Amino acid sequence: QVQLVESGGGLVQPGGSLRLSCAASGSIFSINVMGWHRQAPGKQRELVAATTRGGSTAYADSVKGRCTISRDNAGNTVYLQMNSLKLEDTAVYYCYAANEYGTYWGQGTQVTVSS
Repeated sequence: QVQLVESGGGLVQPGGSLRLSCAASGSIFSINVMGWHRQAPGKQRELVAATTRGGSTAYADSVKGRCTISRDNAGNTVYLQMNSLKLEDTAVYYCYAANEYGTYWGQGTQVTVSS
């Protein structure tokens, strides 16, 4: 089992920045992929960014160039640095971790971009 706890969401103005954090506990040695999805009101959950144990990264087209995903050396915390935030980035952001046994989700953290 893997437990995930997110932090760092909040209210920010357009053009601002936020850094989300996600701390994993439990069977962290087995995690292959960690990342972030988001879900805006009335929309489906979508991938924002992901990173593998080997350091590969992937981003949604909508956030490329504005967001950076990183992982600490211990491999149990993943960060999402979001810059130049737009109104359409407003959503609940969910951290996830995947291993050979399944995919685990955090509770989500609200990001609101508003003037």
